[in-house]
Amino acid sequence: MTIVRLAVICCMLAACSGEERDYAEASVAGLHDELQRGELRSEELVEWYIRQVETIDSSGPQLNSMIEINPDALSIARSLDAEWETSGPRGPLHGIPVVLKANIDTADQMYTSAGSLAMADHAPAADAFVVKRLRDAGVVILGKSNLSEWANFRSSRSSSGWSSVGGQTKNPYDTARSPCGSSSGSAVAVAANLTVLAVGTETDGSVVCPAGVNGVVGIKPTLGLVSRSGIIPIAHSQDTAGPMARSVRDAAMLLTAMTGIDADDPATANAEIHHDYSSNLTADGLSKKRIGIIRSYYGAGSNPGVDAILESSVAVLQKQGATIVDDIEYEAANMHDAEYEVLLYEFRADLNSYLEKSKAPMQSLADLIAFNEAHATSVMPIFGQDIFLAAEEKGPLTTPEYLEALETSRGLARAAIDDAMDQHNLDAIVAPTNGPAWMIDHVNGDNYGIGSSSLAAISGYPSITVPAGQVSGLPIGISFIGKAWNEKQLIEIAYAFEQATGARFAPNP
Repeated sequence: MTIVRLAVICCMLAACSGEERDYAEASVAGLHDELQRGELRSEELVEWYIRQVETIDSSGPQLNSMIEINPDALSIARSLDAEWETSGPRGPLHGIPVVLKANIDTADQMYTSAGSLAMADHAPAADAFVVKRLRDAGVVILGKSNLSEWANFRSSRSSSGWSSVGGQTKNPYDTARSPCGSSSGSAVAVAANLTVLAVGTETDGSVVCPAGVNGVVGIKPTLGLVSRSGIIPIAHSQDTAGPMARSVRDAAMLLTAMTGIDADDPATANAEIHHDYSSNLTADGLSKKRIGIIRSYYGAGSNPGVDAILESSVAVLQKQGATIVDDIEYEAANMHDAEYEVLLYEFRADLNSYLEKSKAPMQSLADLIAFNEAHATSVMPIFGQDIFLAAEEKGPLTTPEYLEALETSRGLARAAIDDAMDQHNLDAIVAPTNGPAWMIDHVNGDNYGIGSSSLAAISGYPSITVPAGQVSGLPIGISFIGKAWNEKQLIEIAYAFEQATGARFAPNP
């Protein structure tokens, strides 16, 4: 059904399009300037991106980042154009196309599948809270992006970017290589200029890793800054949605629109949401800042190219006026084992609650396990469901084992960040986001190599990844990590780094 929809839309566009303008690498501000001057209409912009999806994603390199195009996208854009003419724009994102990860509810003609054939026809009755916020801001929901099925929490041997609904998403810089997961499609769509902006979700690394591997900016907010209601969960103690964009400013603008206090998500009750995260961004944002460097990240020292990018990034930070506190140490023994226990317990409880509340085709994790077993040929052709099985064996969230694991994992992660920042009076902590993208391997599964997402993910604190360089033509990102609710300062620091380096480069189409 999705392919037919896309083909019909593209045929219609091809019939009416004349000389085509190129909006690759366009910024939100640049597009809004054209919209304001009357040189561009949102409908024209949406048409261009739909053609991009047809040319680059569905044919051409076949990046396979999109599960479906919103069949209402053009009519929404026309309506927003008419609104602009009569009453002006709602804000800086009016008429701008945004792609959503396919685990985010939309009450329209699209589906919320988490990439699973068991959920392929799941059509929620209400928008997720974050989708309501985006619609209120005047964005055009362009479509749903592919993801690692069940956000990479079905099997320990999964392939990032593969789902039984969407197939294998590919890295636009080398289509034989992984796009990282689980927000693979969102990151690839932004990197390959198939959309202006995208929304991903993260439990541990699923925003920052695909953003880093695909050469874009990704923000993992403080837990509770962005509502999770209406988003298929893994674990409430770590889950969050986050923006992806080709620049820090654009990501900050999207984050501003996404935030809000939601009565259905208690974690948002104390959120510091009264910020325009794109304001006051200046090239001197690193001046007099104190930046700590983590050298004991996962995979440290395993790639000389990444080591060189870290060193050059430290040099840039210093040149821009920052004081460097090198080799930040922290205690993380047992943190990852405890985290995994927490995720198993919370996944079962949180997913069952979501499935029941949303009246999904499957009503429990047990139902999904049975479906997968009954349809193993199509659902599990390259990896199984050992994580599903392990989670189904867990008890309620009152179990002492769970409570102890939660206290251990969260306590260690928060102490690592808080103690380092307090002891050294730091404004941010820095580490490489990723190593070079690994080869897609449907036999052995993922081989992440390098990563630094866990401290921010487990603590619930914010992080932002920014392109920092390349190894053999493959993007490498640098992550800036801070204390809870410190997004505004992190974004200002990340923006200054971005302006000083200009490391973002587009993939060859």
